[in-house]
Amino acid sequence: MDKDLIVIGGGPGGYVAAIRAAQLGARVCLIEKDRLGGTCLNRGCIPTKALYRNAEIINTLRNIDEFGISIPGFDIDIEKVHCRKQCIIDQLVGGVTQLLKANNVEVINGIAVFRDKNTVEVSREDGSTSELSANNFIIATGSASAIPPIEGADQEEIYTSEDILNFKSIPSSLAVIGGGVVGMELACVFNAMGTKVSVVEYMPNILGPTDSDITKRLTAALKKKGMNINLSTKVNKIEKSFNGYVVYGEGKKGDVKIEAEKVLISVGRVPVVSGLNLEAIGIDYDRKGIKVDSYCETNVKGIYAVGDVNGKIMLAHVASHQGIIAAERIMGADSSALNYVVPSCIFVFPEIASAGLTEDEAKRQGLPYKISKFMFGANGKALALGEGEGFIKVIAVDDAIVGVHIMGPHASDLIHEGTLAIANNMKVGQIKNTIHAHPTLSEVFLEAVMGLSGEAIHLVPHKK
Repeated sequence: MDKDLIVIGGGPGGYVAAIRAAQLGARVCLIEKDRLGGTCLNRGCIPTKALYRNAEIINTLRNIDEFGISIPGFDIDIEKVHCRKQCIIDQLVGGVTQLLKANNVEVINGIAVFRDKNTVEVSREDGSTSELSANNFIIATGSASAIPPIEGADQEEIYTSEDILNFKSIPSSLAVIGGGVVGMELACVFNAMGTKVSVVEYMPNILGPTDSDITKRLTAALKKKGMNINLSTKVNKIEKSFNGYVVYGEGKKGDVKIEAEKVLISVGRVPVVSGLNLEAIGIDYDRKGIKVDSYCETNVKGIYAVGDVNGKIMLAHVASHQGIIAAERIMGADSSALNYVVPSCIFVFPEIASAGLTEDEAKRQGLPYKISKFMFGANGKALALGEGEGFIKVIAVDDAIVGVHIMGPHASDLIHEGTLAIANNMKVGQIKNTIHAHPTLSEVFLEAVMGLSGEAIHLVPHKK
C-alpha cells in the first residue's frame, strides 16, 4: 500500500485526524479539493465570528454613553471589514498547512473517488489523475448548505450562509428563512449593522433544540432590538421585485408577506457524499449521512467517516473529536468511544451556550430533576461590563449535574465548566466546594449550583 491512511477532506475533522495518525507513526496522505480548513475556517465558523466581533463593537458603540464616553458617530468600512476577516482566515489556514507539513502529512489538492475499498483515483487541478492505495481511509468531506423546495429559492442572487459572508454592501433589509443557529447568528450580525431583519421559522421557536426558557427570552430581546420574528410560518414562494425580493408565507394568523432587499436561506446543511462512489464499495449511507459506529467506522472495515458527513452532530469541535477517535482506533492506540457531552455555542446577542439535557428533555424522560437559575444582573463582573442581561440555568438529577444552559456575556467561554461537570458526573457538593474567583462571570455557575440545594448566597434563585 502507498499509505497507512488516506484522509479525504481537509476540514477540522480531516486535518486533525491526519495529524493525530501521523503523530502515532502512520504514513498519511490528505486529499482536499479546495482550501485546507474546510467550511469552518473558510466559509463558516471563523469568518462568521470575525463579523460577529464587528457587530459586537457596533453594539458597544451604540451604548457607549453609559460608560461616560462620547463618540459623535462612526462609519463602517466594508472593505476593511472583509480584509480583517480574510487575514484571520489566511492566518489560520496557513497554520494548518504548517502543522500538516511539520507532521509529514502529504497533502494533495484534488478530488478523490473510490475504485475499491483500498484504492482511490485522484484528479488534480492540472487535469492529471493517479491512483493511491491505503490500508485505511477517513472520509471527512463535510456538508453543504441545504436548499429547500421553495419556489424561487434557486435564484442566483439569493444568499446561502456561505455567500452572505462576502456581502458587497450592508442591505437595508434582509429576510432570513430559517431560525436555526446559523440563521440567527447572521440575523444578529446584520441587525447590529443597521439592517432591518425579518426571520421566518417553520417551527414554533427559534434555535431548534435549545432550552425553551432561553429561546423565549432571546426572542423577546431580539424583538426589542427591532427584529421581526415570524414563528410557525411556512415559506411558499420567493419572488424577485423591483426593490429586491418578496417572501410569501403562511403562518398561524394567516398569510405572511415580507419585502426585503436581500434574502438569506439558512435551513440547515446536508452531508457531502456525492461523487465519492460509495456505492461501488458498499458503504451504507442515506440522506442523513454515512452510517458509522461509536468509533466512526463504517460498515466497511478500515473505512471511517468523521464530522458533518456522518450527520451525527454537525459541529466543528465534534468533527475534530471524532477525527482523533478514528485515527487512534486505526493506529491501535488506547481510545474511548465517542463522548457526546457536547458544548453548543450560539453567537447571538447575548451569547448562548449549553451542554447536556434541556429541561424539556428531562421532562419528556420523566426524570426527577431539579433546576436552579441565577441572573447575570446579580453578578458584579457582568454589571461592570455593562452586560447584565441573561441567566444561567443548571439542571440536576439525584444531585448530579446533567444540564447547563447559559444566556449572557461570554457564555461560550463559561460553558466548559458545565461540560466538565456533566461529562464527569459531578455532584452539587463538588462544585460547591470549588472556590471561584471574584469578581468573575464564572461565579454565576457556582451560585446556580448552590441554588440547587437552597444555599445560594447573593440571590434567592428560581428553584423547581
